Amino acid sequence: MQKSPNKSKLRNFWRSVFTRRPKSFRREGIETPTSKIQDQIPNTKSRVLIVWGILIAAGLGLGINLYRIQIVQGFKLTQKARNQQMVNLRPFTPRRLMVDRNKNVLAIDRPVYTVFAHPKLFEKSNEIMAEQLAPILDKSPAELRKTFQSQKSGITLASALPEATADRISTLRLNGLELIQKYSRFYPTEDLTAAVVGYVNTDRRGQAGVEYSQEKLLERSMQTVRLSRAGNGALMPDHAPEGFLHFDDLQLQLTIDSRLQRAARIALKEQLEKFGAKRGAVIVMDALDGSLLALVCQPTYDPNEYSKADISLFKNWTVADLYEPGSTFKPLNVAIALENGVIKADDVFDDRGTIKVADRVIKNAVVNGYRRINIAQILQTSSNIGMVQIIQRLRPSVYYNWLERLGLGQKVDTDLPFEVSGRLKTQEEFIASPIEPATSSFGQGFSLTPLQLVQLHGALANGGKLVTPHVVQGLIDSKGQMHYSPSRPAPRQIFSRAITQKVVEMMETVVSEGSGKSAQISGYRIGGKTGTAQKASPSGGYIKGARITSFVAILPVESPRYVVLALADEPKGENAYGSTVAAPIVKSVMEALIPIEQIPPSQTINPQPTAPTP
Repeated sequence: MQKSPNKSKLRNFWRSVFTRRPKSFRREGIETPTSKIQDQIPNTKSRVLIVWGILIAAGLGLGINLYRIQIVQGFKLTQKARNQQMVNLRPFTPRRLMVDRNKNVLAIDRPVYTVFAHPKLFEKSNEIMAEQLAPILDKSPAELRKTFQSQKSGITLASALPEATADRISTLRLNGLELIQKYSRFYPTEDLTAAVVGYVNTDRRGQAGVEYSQEKLLERSMQTVRLSRAGNGALMPDHAPEGFLHFDDLQLQLTIDSRLQRAARIALKEQLEKFGAKRGAVIVMDALDGSLLALVCQPTYDPNEYSKADISLFKNWTVADLYEPGSTFKPLNVAIALENGVIKADDVFDDRGTIKVADRVIKNAVVNGYRRINIAQILQTSSNIGMVQIIQRLRPSVYYNWLERLGLGQKVDTDLPFEVSGRLKTQEEFIASPIEPATSSFGQGFSLTPLQLVQLHGALANGGKLVTPHVVQGLIDSKGQMHYSPSRPAPRQIFSRAITQKVVEMMETVVSEGSGKSAQISGYRIGGKTGTAQKASPSGGYIKGARITSFVAILPVESPRYVVLALADEPKGENAYGSTVAAPIVKSVMEALIPIEQIPPSQTINPQPTAPTP
């Protein structure tokens, strides 16, 4: 089908109109609409190119930034995001209980409460609030009213309230009060075992005693865990590790017997008050293994209120202070001489009351005339002259080596903190002066801690072995099964069993016939030795009129096992001696020890005659 000629002509006409300009118009300089459109085409292309350039540049920038975020910083940003979504949490765990050998609680964490008042939230008047709270908080209503008026919110009414008291406040249902729970260390025995147990500060860190020395055993090993949290910051328990809030039921058991501890404290306080002594101590040790059954210091403090105590009381002076043991060291010197074969048990010595050594004159504590005495009598009468003669039979170098072998000048290495080393002159000083061995023979010229003296007498009681005195038994569970026991040095043999038994039997005569008669207990064989030593001055020499009285006992003589030491520092009075001050303390402690340890009588006790029946 052919197109119409007329239509074709018409199309060509309109095309010519819109694509060509008449010559007459060009000559006159007049622009047609078609020319404007043709001029705008290049501008449009430029704009399109610019837009495309911007888009391409932006795309490249986004790609580069995406590479930097995803590839270059990807790991770091992932970790940062996880840190924002996770929280490290170490759940609060109470310190382990501390119990004595009979599982009596000595220290425990308990919940306590701090009470805050916000008067602006009170629905009742200040007067009514004060009246209701006063008897519970042990304060006067007037005092509380004045407190409520001090500020509108955040008033601390009381801290460390027991749970029972906090419950009483809660039951009142008073608006405007806030109870915040925390845990506090509580010591049920108060000052009874403070010298051993110690205390923790407000940061729950041990500062004295076992609380300090056994911090690692008392703190439960709870690991820090990571928990997820929601967008609002709330923890998501679904992501918590299984059992992360559960902890063991282990308790730290001590060797201390609270019953014996209480008996020792009563006896010690009575004698200290009677003689006006500055301070005193009692130590009871089982010489078989070195476990301490009692350790009492007076004066002492209540660890529940340690902030009110004199800081000097926090130091257990039986391990932290040195003293010259005096005559209580004489049995050990006798053992050294017997072990070296320079004397025999039945040897006799001349005691003229004085003896000259180099340029010094040594006297007995009690002035007496000439006498011939055997070794047992030397201990009975505490003869300094007899002891000097015994030690003079030993070469000074040999004697010094034995003192070192006993551990003098060293630490006992106990599990109680702040222990100090004893003092012993150098070997050169000791050997160069004849007076040094002479004074050491009756326990002067060197120093040790009371605990070390107990350890040394323990070697006489257990057949010649040096054991480590200790108060920590180990970690036990609620059923009493031992899960951990600290390792200690193996006992070291220093004397033979035969020699130590001879010395203990000599010490028995001190109680039966000599200066220790006040420690006698009917039916029991007890060895002992009194001591009344001059008190050394820190600046040198001795403090005039000051002395430390002591008495050490070993029982039972036929099968020695227990060592009991009592000391009184600076007792007053003309009659203040080891036999009058310390020996009665030891007797009272042994009377409590015998039934607790079920020590059988050494010999038959004659029954008291009964009145005839009418």
